[in-house]
Amino acid sequence: MAKRSNRIRIAILGASGYTGGELVRLLALHPNAEVRALTAERHAGRPFAAVFPHLAGVRLPDLVRIEEVDFGALDLVFCCLPHGTTQEVVAGLPAALRVIDLSADFRLADVETYAAWYGHAHRAPALQAGAVYGLTEIERARIAPARLVANPGCYPTTAQLPLVPLIEAGQILAEDIVIDAKSGMTGAGRAAKEEMLFSEVSEGIHAYGVARHRHAPEIEQGLSRAARRPVVVNFTPHLMPMSRGILASIYVRLAPGASAQSLREALRTRYGDEPFVRIVPEGASPATRHVRGSNFCLIGVFADRLPGRAILLSAIDNLVKGASGQAVQNMNAMFALPETTALEQQPLFP
Repeated sequence: MAKRSNRIRIAILGASGYTGGELVRLLALHPNAEVRALTAERHAGRPFAAVFPHLAGVRLPDLVRIEEVDFGALDLVFCCLPHGTTQEVVAGLPAALRVIDLSADFRLADVETYAAWYGHAHRAPALQAGAVYGLTEIERARIAPARLVANPGCYPTTAQLPLVPLIEAGQILAEDIVIDAKSGMTGAGRAAKEEMLFSEVSEGIHAYGVARHRHAPEIEQGLSRAARRPVVVNFTPHLMPMSRGILASIYVRLAPGASAQSLREALRTRYGDEPFVRIVPEGASPATRHVRGSNFCLIGVFADRLPGRAILLSAIDNLVKGASGQAVQNMNAMFALPETTALEQQPLFP
């Protein structure tokens, strides 16, 4: 256990949602983390264990409102607030306080693109200019010194980890990418919604946000940076009757001279030293049950029956690598700690 003086003093804003609960679960085993404040407007005044009974054994402060937090006594804030509310909150925080935002409020570098997709003007454009996109394996060098890190969305994490290295290596044609992704229910948040009732989603699967999902421009932003030119993808998400996990089936066109084997080798070369990205053996199919509860991303590569094409399969736990786990990984990078700290747990199976 690290000495108290070495601990990172942390607040989690919006701690009563799934990502807040997952952050607490992960940070409970972090030797350098000290959770000083937890906020939840509706549950203010209640013990954290009243909202997440499975974490009753963790010693934590009671939930409070944001205005009750002493931000001057903190080193880092995780923002797990609803989209559209974080910009103004972060703008009001002390300038020296480091922030990891798990909402979508700072993910899109262009404020006009943000306004077009989220339906309102960006409320902190000056802060956006300095925000760093937190896809750890890709942006590690920029994350380490950052004051504000925009944690990626779950679908964009699943898609970009296999695609960015292949675009950068010239192995695939960036103008011909189809992403068919399927997510568990927790990706929709914890708020009560009629369309999320058990009887509405069980024993079925449905597409949503067809041709208009807000993660599309985030994916395109990352792929455009990799290609150094504008990239537009065909992206369709689906909701699955399971609690957590994302599986993306990604259909790509090979660059001249490339093959499924060369794609696999390019990914192995890029991620060979990465602790959380694993390229599965040839012929193996990544599955959400193989990453449940872990910070891993599993990637598989298959030759398509159509000449000149390949299929990439990418699986993550949407609440861990797709949200809170990646946020802890980014915290570790920001505070010069081993990135695996508090993230060493293996997947839960079955």
